[in-house]
Amino acid sequence: MLRIAFILLLVCVIWRWAFGQWPWAALSAKPTRSQAIFNARKLLGVEAGAGRDEIKAAHKRLIALVHPDRGGSNGQVHEANAARDLLLDALPDRGADIRVETDEHRPD
Repeated sequence: MLRIAFILLLVCVIWRWAFGQWPWAALSAKPTRSQAIFNARKLLGVEAGAGRDEIKAAHKRLIALVHPDRGGSNGQVHEANAARDLLLDALPDRGADIRVETDEHRPD
């Protein structure tokens, strides 16, 4: 039994030396994009099918609550902005909003 414990300890030390972290640190997974989107929705208080206008309105309401002038902190404002940006980036692109003008199509 002592031999197994020693081998396990040796494996852990070698793992730490090889990968720069303890083996159990690799078990805690980093949040995936879907988890980040879920957390952003939860922070802003919007549903899964929320559109651009709903996200912006929820962001505006949250910023009014957490702004440093109202007793909030800069960190809370940054979290709200990151949540808004993540949700807006996750929306499907409708495609008709942006036009690229080239010299060939530019009116004279």
